[in-house]
This record gives sequence, C-alpha cells and structure tokens, in this order.
Amino acid sequence: MKAISTQTYGGPDVLAYSDLPDPKVAPDSVLVRVKAAGVNPVDWKILAGALDPILDVHFPIVPGWDVAGVVEAVGADATEYAVGDEVIGYVRKDAVQHGTYAELVAAPVRTLARKPASLSWPQAAGLPLAGLTAYQSLSRVDAKQGETVLVHAAAGGVGSLAVQIAVARGARVIGTASERNHDFLRSLGAEPVTYGEGLADRVRALAPEGIDVAVDFVGGGVVDVSQELLKDRGRVVSVADGEVTGKGGHMVWVRPDTADLTALGALADAGKLTVPVAAVFPLTEAAEALRQSMSGRTRGKIVLEVS
Repeated sequence: MKAISTQTYGGPDVLAYSDLPDPKVAPDSVLVRVKAAGVNPVDWKILAGALDPILDVHFPIVPGWDVAGVVEAVGADATEYAVGDEVIGYVRKDAVQHGTYAELVAAPVRTLARKPASLSWPQAAGLPLAGLTAYQSLSRVDAKQGETVLVHAAAGGVGSLAVQIAVARGARVIGTASERNHDFLRSLGAEPVTYGEGLADRVRALAPEGIDVAVDFVGGGVVDVSQELLKDRGRVVSVADGEVTGKGGHMVWVRPDTADLTALGALADAGKLTVPVAAVFPLTEAAEALRQSMSGRTRGKIVLEVS
C-alpha cells in the first residue's frame, strides 16, 4: 500500500510518501480501504515526539487516528461488520505505528462505527477524534437542556462540534472566538464573545447569573477564568490544561467508543450536527496539511483525501 510515514521524529519535512506492507488484520479487527483521513494537532505532536513519555512508539510511524472508509476484509471474530460496509473510526491503538495516513488501515472494531449517510467522506473523516472529544467533554460535566455552556475555542475543529452538540442537548451556548469567526458561531447556534483580556466581563454581560458548564479546548489559563463564572467550580473540563484536576475540574483524554461515535452519527443524520471542513489535501500533501494545522488558525477540520 501507499502511505505517509517517517523513520524519525521531527517536523512535517520528515514525512515520506512510500510503499509499506499491507496491514495484518487481527481477529477483532477489520481492514479498511481509506477514503479520507482526518488531520489533528495530536498528529504533529506525535511526530515531534511529544507523546513519547506516555505511548510506545515503533518506527516507521504512519501518522493519523481518524478514518473514513470501506471495509475490505474482516478478522475471524469481527462479526460486527461485513465487506463493503462504510465506516468511520478513531483508530487509536495501544502503541503508535500503524496510523490512518495510508490506503489501508487495520482497525479494531471497538474503534469504529457506521458512517453517517448525511456526511461526505471528508466530513466523516473529520468527525471521530474531534467529535468524540467534544461529546465526551460535555458528557463528563453532564451538560444538559436549559443550562448555559461556555465553549472555549468554539470555532475550532473540536469547539465547533461541541457547540452543535450542546445546542442539540437544548443548552444555551456562549463561545469564544476571534471576531472574524463570530458570524460562523452564530450560524451554529452560539452567542460569540471575543477571547482574551476582559473575557470574564464579556461573558458576565451575557450571563449575569453565571454559567453552568465550561469546556476548554485551548488552554492558556481559561480554566481559571471559567471558574470565576461557574455556579459550581467543579463543572469545568479541559483537554489542554494538565492542572485542571488540581483545581477541582476534569481532564479528558478522548477514548475510542463505538456507542459515542454512533450517537454522533445519529446527530449528523438528524440534521443536528455537521462537520465544517476547512481544507482537503491529497495524501501526497500530508506535510502541508500538518503545517496548516500547526498554524492554529484553522476554522473547522483539515482532511486528507486518500481514494
């Protein structure tokens, strides 16, 4: 198969487009012919060695944890799927090596769900990691109907999905973003506020009684600002601030979960969730896709088109 891989840690320039052996398919896995693969910040962080302290890494690395594609073969005990099924997945395994920037990926069935019919292949590939991060963050603090939810970095790949999920739950959503993204947030059902100095006052102007839930997808001290505004200081969750648990909040490290991924697909097919796609690159331009992700200025998801 053709794949993007690296033999060493580094930046996007260490990546090569080359031939690698087709993946072996374990009994509880299926072989997926990749249509599209989502690009996430964790991909270039792995490439830089940032996750080496917590995950085993085996070279050559094929980056990527998000996939959308078609089942090409099934393992001996992978009865959940059949050849020809369209699937999506957050294919994070116990070790880093065989990722989704490739024509084929062997995916454990626990990482997969059926592809939402309403989403294109690029949209479907952009949903798993970002969607699960948003969904599991909101679930961790039990965001529900009638509550006011503050979403930090609300125009990003994760934040834009969190806004839609919270709105679908019947919550009022306030989202932080630069002014150029305010109309985008309004289109998703959120009330936008500009991030930065004075944020707490701007949120109080919209919610004088305080907020019920805060979700942090950016870091940089916004947990402290959130706790100034929360009615219950413990109802804050972060994916970016490692000190949040010491402050009484919650840390989320997103997990593969078929039920959660299926719920996201149901929201999409019900017209309550879409995946904003910022850019689609061919697999051969994976390095440029990662550079765009590293800029931190992307609204929505970056995706690689594979086949």
